[in-house]
Amino acid sequence: MQSPVRDSPVRPGFHRTEVQKTIWDVPDRYTALRAVGSGAYGTVCSAMDQKTKEQVAIKKLYRPFQSLIHAKRAYRELRLLRHIQHDNVISLLDVFTPDSALEKFQTFYMVMPFVAQDLGRIMKKKRLSDRIITYLFYQLLRGLKYIHSAGIIHRDLKPGNLAVNENCELKILDFGLARQTESEMTGYVVTRWYRAPEVIFNWMHYSQTVDIWAAACILAEMLTGTVLFQGHDSIDQLNKILHLTGTPDSSMVKKMQSKDAQSYVQGLPSQKKKNFKEMFPTMNEKAVSLLEGMLLLDPEKRLTAKQGLAHPFLTEYHDPDSEPDSELYDDSFESLELDVGEWKSLIHMEIMTFDPKNPGKTAM
Repeated sequence: MQSPVRDSPVRPGFHRTEVQKTIWDVPDRYTALRAVGSGAYGTVCSAMDQKTKEQVAIKKLYRPFQSLIHAKRAYRELRLLRHIQHDNVISLLDVFTPDSALEKFQTFYMVMPFVAQDLGRIMKKKRLSDRIITYLFYQLLRGLKYIHSAGIIHRDLKPGNLAVNENCELKILDFGLARQTESEMTGYVVTRWYRAPEVIFNWMHYSQTVDIWAAACILAEMLTGTVLFQGHDSIDQLNKILHLTGTPDSSMVKKMQSKDAQSYVQGLPSQKKKNFKEMFPTMNEKAVSLLEGMLLLDPEKRLTAKQGLAHPFLTEYHDPDSEPDSELYDDSFESLELDVGEWKSLIHMEIMTFDPKNPGKTAM
């Protein structure tokens, strides 16, 4: 719950509230703040937007300028959210700071649509019907097609990062970790159970198909009611994957950039790929076929989001005219070597130039 905090200056048009011992300075249009979650980088409250009469989520970043890494990460998240404009991906409704002058700028808040439930919570409560599963998965691939066309990889897809409302409308959440395709990447981003094998093999340059692998794991979980690859650690995770897919062939091993990974995989006992129909005997044949095309060890051979949308499993919903691509996302700022003050200045400029009617128009 919120409680008003008095006796300290607040920017005109803003009000100050304390939520779980954290001070929130927000525009007067946002009322009834309630804490809904927190992580390493920020806290999220739900609020009522008195202007639109809709519930929103407000994210307050935790000390975004405490270090160079935090400042650049904050700028990255803001730029990503500003770029994305799609029904099935979380978007930025507003961004503001109570610190109007750059000299006093210490924190900022991002406003997004509020969604009370995520797919992970929903699956724990009940089994989903085949029709709902098909509709949800269609929306997931539709959102992935859009972000992938921008040159963006999500990198952390899991049921908890998929918001679903009472109308079964799905939005992909949590773009704090997302990076563009060509960037250097670290091996431990995706929650282990949804982690693609090439991430476990520690390839440095992986592609958008890590999201396709994660999406396939989510589809299998929706259809069966159980996690597909529930590894206790990375080695166990890899073993569970190879039990289904078989061990990599020689052409696949050659693609691995890590000699240690090559040696490790070549030393594994040989396993043949399992028959997917036998592994999933009660599953719809079209769903099995789609899973088989997405759960390929070689990331270059995996179906893309666009190909997945055209698969017979999704015929009921597939409409190429309503599956838009994005403009290419400009992440040229990633190569900039700036100090914290310069990143802060860029973020401040983005906030001051934000236009809710044209959120994708950035300052840079």
